[in-house]
Amino acid sequence: MTTGIGGKSAEQALASLSDMTATAEPIQPAEFQARMEKAQRLMQAQGIAALYLNAGTNLQYFTGMAWYPSERMVGAILPAKGEVVYIAPTFEIDSLNERKVMPGNMAGWQEHESPYARVAAIVADVDTAGGDTLAIDEATPFFVVDGIQQALADFAIINGGPLTAECRMHKSAAEIALIQQAMDMTLAVHKATASMLHEGITTTEVEAFIDAAHKKVGATGSFFCIVLFGKATSYPHGVKDPQRLKQNDMVLIDTGCRLHGYLSDITRTYCFGEASPKQQAMWESEKQAQLAAFNAARPGVTCGDVDAAARERLEADGLGPDYRLPGLPHRTGHGIGMDIHEWPYLVKDNPKALAEGMCFSNEPMIVVPDEFGIRLEDHFYVTADGAKWFTEPSHSLDAPFG
Repeated sequence: MTTGIGGKSAEQALASLSDMTATAEPIQPAEFQARMEKAQRLMQAQGIAALYLNAGTNLQYFTGMAWYPSERMVGAILPAKGEVVYIAPTFEIDSLNERKVMPGNMAGWQEHESPYARVAAIVADVDTAGGDTLAIDEATPFFVVDGIQQALADFAIINGGPLTAECRMHKSAAEIALIQQAMDMTLAVHKATASMLHEGITTTEVEAFIDAAHKKVGATGSFFCIVLFGKATSYPHGVKDPQRLKQNDMVLIDTGCRLHGYLSDITRTYCFGEASPKQQAMWESEKQAQLAAFNAARPGVTCGDVDAAARERLEADGLGPDYRLPGLPHRTGHGIGMDIHEWPYLVKDNPKALAEGMCFSNEPMIVVPDEFGIRLEDHFYVTADGAKWFTEPSHSLDAPFG
């Protein structure tokens, strides 16, 4: 049996974990203020009058206010100059004031009124620094965009994605610390999960354990969880039906949690029993491709070049090329932060240059159709001297956790 796989009961494995969140510091108001000021500098330079932030990740990133998107408009207008203005149904204002981190007027609208007219009135009243373009949070539902566009017919409406991405893709030391803590928590969960596997256990049972384990280390549970056995590991994001673990199955577990708004995301693949020579060779190819991508990552190198480094290493082992199988069927990695997938992306021909503070997954998965798949996923962040791992990669197929 592979070292660290099996041998413990679920109760013993869970007992090995403890709360890991005592030292985790949430983002402070001064940082939210700095984020808004950066966005405002970008808006002024580009002639953008204001940025609409819809309920969801961008609203929370810039203002600290956590609220869910729905059919009722909740959001904020960040003008090119001055204080943010929140907008919400009047009956929700007390609830939103409880969650307010950063100062700003709260503009209400009654159920029979148009929230879009309220947006237009706010934009007319704030300091737009002379701009006549409104940028809209890229995650905003179309019906909201359409309503705003009709209410602000004299304004140019643009996608705010480039603006929000330019702010969010460069992580601060505080953000990196939270991601690091979340990654450490999920790696501990991975180790505990591997130790309690046994023949006959179902993927559903493993998912339930992982959720309980994430709670034990201090999260509210798993943010997401993919557990695959045997042939199902060749499906990158899983199959619809549960599987039962058999001797010599490949095991792929991809999971993460959230800590003060920031996410972890780690995948481990190993064999429950004895791996075949083909599985051993593919596992080693995967590890070397992941290392090639990591070694290529440094400031100034493009995202596309990092993806190419992984693919060239796989091609040297007779895999691919490009997205052909057996080989790597998707991009090498994605950005991570408050969203599990965010900018920039390590994908073919992406000209975006890496810069300090960018955080990426590194997961050049190998898929052998109808047989098995191997994904080793760790994340790194970019420093002045190159890439730095959040979690050290899997050690070996025989001892995946070292």
